[in-house]
Amino acid sequence: MVEQLQIPNYGPITLFGSGETLPSSGKTYEYIANLLDNEPVISIIETPAGFQPNSEIVARKVADYISNRLQNYHPTVNLIAARKKDGEFSANNESLFTPMLTSNWIFLGPGSPTYAIRTLSDSMLLNYLYALHASGCALTFSSAVVLAISEFTLPVYEIYKVGEELHWANGLNFLNQFGLGLVFIPHWNNTSGGAELDTSRCFMGIDRFKELRTQLPNDLPIIGIDEQTSLTMVFENEVKWKVEGIGNITILIGSKEMSLTAGEYEPESIGLLFQRPKNIPDQLKNTIEKIKRNKNMNIYKTPPDEVLRLAEKRQTARRSKDWQTSDALRNQILALGWEINDTSDGYELNEMKQ
Repeated sequence: MVEQLQIPNYGPITLFGSGETLPSSGKTYEYIANLLDNEPVISIIETPAGFQPNSEIVARKVADYISNRLQNYHPTVNLIAARKKDGEFSANNESLFTPMLTSNWIFLGPGSPTYAIRTLSDSMLLNYLYALHASGCALTFSSAVVLAISEFTLPVYEIYKVGEELHWANGLNFLNQFGLGLVFIPHWNNTSGGAELDTSRCFMGIDRFKELRTQLPNDLPIIGIDEQTSLTMVFENEVKWKVEGIGNITILIGSKEMSLTAGEYEPESIGLLFQRPKNIPDQLKNTIEKIKRNKNMNIYKTPPDEVLRLAEKRQTARRSKDWQTSDALRNQILALGWEINDTSDGYELNEMKQ
């Protein structure tokens, strides 16, 4: 019942400064796994690298690392091939999201922050992320998505690689639901440029980043995350932060600068006041209901490309009221081991039990 959904149960959010598949990140993954009520069921979303032909390989490397690192927790790991804004592998194609309905952990990471923003903005997938988080699902972001969830996003490739003028892009502002605008900067202490080029502050360097700061509101908090370092935000009665890894977290608010080493913190004590929403937003309630209905079902895999193509053809036939073709395509999908169910939003694909 919707009445049972009025109080959100937010899952933890973890941000990696870099090194999400390096040994130094292992303890962070274990910390998240221990926060979950059940064995990890993880969906890794391809969106941030969806513009690359090898986006599945990028996501698979993360999946392999997590599966190996958390083998004692018996994780189930699925890939979500939501790579584009539109089309077959769209962030608006709900049939791709089936594994997410039974996930208690979502991962988004490498790729382009501005591409991730363009693809996720106003998408069904972003709605699912909000709903899953409010249902207790853990969210883990690294690299491009740490930048993308900020109120203002650093377009690092456009500046560092293409040579555009220093500027910010509007971000997803994911934590605005807690009454805070924040800017996150991974790779805060990067040194890949060596002695000849300052590549700290996510490849901008100290001097260029000082100029970039003048383009932001003076009181907007900036949170820099060192490489091979993570920040986990736990939303209990009081919000708590957990810093892990080999580096630090740097917090800039106006003229104030603070550095957090590994340990636990209360963000309120450093001037960051999180306001927990008291109710579930109306636009999320239907999605949360769908998630709750699927929590006790078997874990589904992402439908193969052939099944997705047949499902889209069937959807086209239904719009044209070509019921004979629609039924024939349903039978082809059944023959491939998948069941298709029509919904008010389109359709859902469920793998049939053997």
